[in-house]
Amino acid sequence: MKEEQKPMVSIVIPGYNEEALIIPNLTTICNYMKGLEGKYDWEIVFVNDGSKDQTGKLADDFARENPRVKVCHHIVNLNLGNALKTGFSNAQGDYTVVLDLDLSYGVEHIEKIVDTLITTQAHVVIASPYMKGGKVTAVPFMRAFLSRCVNRFMRLAAQEKFHTYTGMVRGFRTDFIQNLNLKTKDYEVNPEILYKAMILRARIVEVPAHLDWTEQNKLKGKRTSNMRILKSIFSGLMSGFIFRPYIFFLGAGFLLFLIALYIIVWIFINTFNVYPDVVVTGGYFDERFSQAVSLVFQKRPHSFFVGGFTLLLSFIFFAIGFLSLQNKRYFEELFHLTSNLKRR
Repeated sequence: MKEEQKPMVSIVIPGYNEEALIIPNLTTICNYMKGLEGKYDWEIVFVNDGSKDQTGKLADDFARENPRVKVCHHIVNLNLGNALKTGFSNAQGDYTVVLDLDLSYGVEHIEKIVDTLITTQAHVVIASPYMKGGKVTAVPFMRAFLSRCVNRFMRLAAQEKFHTYTGMVRGFRTDFIQNLNLKTKDYEVNPEILYKAMILRARIVEVPAHLDWTEQNKLKGKRTSNMRILKSIFSGLMSGFIFRPYIFFLGAGFLLFLIALYIIVWIFINTFNVYPDVVVTGGYFDERFSQAVSLVFQKRPHSFFVGGFTLLLSFIFFAIGFLSLQNKRYFEELFHLTSNLKRR
C-alpha cells in the first residue's frame, strides 16, 4: 500500500542584525520541527536582509550543518516587505509559516497554524494575541498599548473584522501567497496581505496566540536589530486607510455638516426671535425676514462665515469620500481581474 504523502511546510524567517540569537533560536526551531516529522516534511527559509553584523555568516554556517535550512541574502537592507517576498518566492512547501526569529511567538504556534490551515482549508491563518484566548506577556506597556490601538483602528476600518492586522506571524497556502501581488516594502506589508486577501475573497482564520517578550527583554544591549517601534506604529495607522479610505472622508464630512447645521439652526432661531421687532414699509415677509437676517449678521458676523465655510468644507469631504469609494471599487476589480489572469 502506498504511503500517504505528508504535507510540506516552509518556515520563512526574516532577519536583520540577529547575531545574538540566530544560532540558538534556529536550533530550537529545527529541534521542534524534527518532533513533527511524523506529520510534516519541512524546511526553513531564512532571509538575511542585508545584516551588517555576523548574521549572514552564522546563518550560512548553520545551513551547512542542517540541510533543511536554506539561506537567502540581500546585499543591502531592503526592509521587511521585500524580505518576506524573497522568503515566499523561495518556499517549496505546500504551506508557508512566517515566524519571528526572536521567538516572541513560541515554536508551538507552527503546528497550530499549519493544522488550522489544513482543517479549515484557509488561505491565511493569523496568530492573534489580542483575540479571546490570546495572551501578551512582558511586552512594554507603551508598545502593547499602541499596538492594540492601531489594530483596533484597523478593525474599525476593515470590512472583515479581525483582532490582529499588523502581526507578522501567520500561515499561508504557499500557492496563494506566491501569487499574491505585493508591492509594499516595509511594515505595511502585513495589512497589505490581508487587504488583498480580502479582495480575492480568500478564507482568513484567526487563532489565539501568546506574544511573550520574556526572553527578548533579556537581550537588551546584545541585540543590534532595531525594532523601529514608532515607525511601525505610524505605518500601521496609515495602513488603516487602505481598507476603507472613504469612511474617513465621509465621517469627517458628516461631522463638519453637523457643526454647520448647528450654526445654521442657531442663525434661523435668532432670526425668528428678532423678526417680530422688524418694521419695514410695506410689511412683506421676505423684506422683514431679510432685515432680520441682516440684524443677526451685524451682531454675529462670524457665525455666518464659520457656518458657510464649514458647510462648504463638509461638501468637499463628501465629494472626496465618494470619489475614493469609486476609486477603491475600480482598484479592487482590476486587482481581482489581474490576479485571476496571473494564476491562469
